[in-house]
Amino acid sequence: MSEAATFASEAAQALAAATGVDHHDIALILGSGWGGAADLIGEEIASVPAEQIPGFGGHVVAGHHATLRSLRTADGRNVLVLGARQHFYQTRDAGKVAHAVRTAAAAGCHTLVVTNGCGSTRPEVGPGSVVLLEDHLNLTGATPLEGATFVDMTQAYSPRLQEIARSIDPSLPGGIYAQFQGPQYETPAEVKMATVLGANLVGMSTTLEVIAAREAGLEVLGLSLVTNLGAGIGGETLNHQEVLDAGVAAAPRISRLLADIVEAMR
Repeated sequence: MSEAATFASEAAQALAAATGVDHHDIALILGSGWGGAADLIGEEIASVPAEQIPGFGGHVVAGHHATLRSLRTADGRNVLVLGARQHFYQTRDAGKVAHAVRTAAAAGCHTLVVTNGCGSTRPEVGPGSVVLLEDHLNLTGATPLEGATFVDMTQAYSPRLQEIARSIDPSLPGGIYAQFQGPQYETPAEVKMATVLGANLVGMSTTLEVIAAREAGLEVLGLSLVTNLGAGIGGETLNHQEVLDAGVAAAPRISRLLADIVEAMR
């Protein structure tokens, strides 16, 4: 077992002891605007401050919450809400970014739902839109994998789970997400570059987590909330308060959507 896997196993054991739940089925990473979904998914069994679990810290970005929550759905599934997301721009360490996903896998999760707030390169898919991730571009120059670890990323985002999501909302557009390092927002030229490369969503999270999830054998569903048009697309300057405000405005609608999707997963 690798050092990272051993550390994740230790964290999963601490999580089980803290929550009283020895096995979880689904993990959720709730990005900007998505946090309210946890209250709709099931009964809260336990809520644990992130710093009590090895490898997790209390320092988070505005719009995120440094807690790990264990929920139980009406049909008895255990859902782990990873509210202590580490962004690459906080740590410059892909292994730390991946630790939450690896802990979820060690805790028994077979499915990861990863969400984010992001910019859109398509004016017709503007703020408030939810986009179903179909693929991604990892433009961070980093990976959570070590050594000769060859992970197939052909279907990084599960077609089966995408079909379930579209059964709840057939109008969901698909998208390709490009992760930049951050924390600065992308320049208009960088947004244009991402568009030329095939992306239509830009942000600062998700791809490193998905790589780790696929290494661990988790089935992945990705959902993006468009919080702004990318630099040079909408003609306005960008700021983090705009991201937060868009998340607040969309929260009730997207939380209900995500809760319905989780309920439909079997």
